[in-house]
Amino acid sequence: MPTGATSKKKYTYVWVSAVVLVFGIFAIHEISKKLKEGSMVETDRMSVANIQKKLGFVVSNGKKRRVPSFSFLNQDSILVSEKDYLGKVYLVEFFFTTCPTICPIMTKNLVELQNTFEEYPDFGVASFTINPRYDTPSILKKYAEGYGVNDKDWNFLTGDRDAIYKLAQEGFYIVANEVEDAPGGFEHSGMFALVDKEGYIRSRDDENGNPLIYYRGTITEKQGVNKEGEPQQITMLKEDIKKLLLEE
Repeated sequence: MPTGATSKKKYTYVWVSAVVLVFGIFAIHEISKKLKEGSMVETDRMSVANIQKKLGFVVSNGKKRRVPSFSFLNQDSILVSEKDYLGKVYLVEFFFTTCPTICPIMTKNLVELQNTFEEYPDFGVASFTINPRYDTPSILKKYAEGYGVNDKDWNFLTGDRDAIYKLAQEGFYIVANEVEDAPGGFEHSGMFALVDKEGYIRSRDDENGNPLIYYRGTITEKQGVNKEGEPQQITMLKEDIKKLLLEE
């Protein structure tokens, strides 16, 4: 190789290294500044702590927890099972279309995530209704269209009520019950489960090193925190979805 080419390569390497060094110093300065000012919020802390950390597996009885087998009709009356999601990173929620409280917020957050990852063909969502007697495929289709759902891998699923409740309670340990005096007649969790391409439930750790297990879906990024002072987790969910999409 000519001496000039070698010299040019070395100068390029030095220049790139300098840029990386300056960027790193700036990033550390900004983090230190936030810490000193007390302006670093929980999502900042979580992002810094987890920026290079691989997501952990959710473990039950010493085994990595994976999505159990299921088979339900979607909004197009097509039978969908957990096998249809293999090779995809996806979110799981339990909701119902007539929910007067948290479901509209959850759906808007999922639409936000759908739009964020619209260029990724291996991203999807599975929304299981806990009111299948009312939420027929046609009702679910109308609901999806009303919220601007356009991801072909976002399925709104309905079927046998007991099978759905069993999936929620025993498969995901997520609350799903018909309760007469609950808002809308049903009690359910506002959490999202994150599933990797092999069907395992994944999660980042909290600031104490314990797995989050689920992500809060009832607070928007714009809202920031709810009345109880709980922070939104959509920002960190975006980070963690991206990690799984890029994971090999």
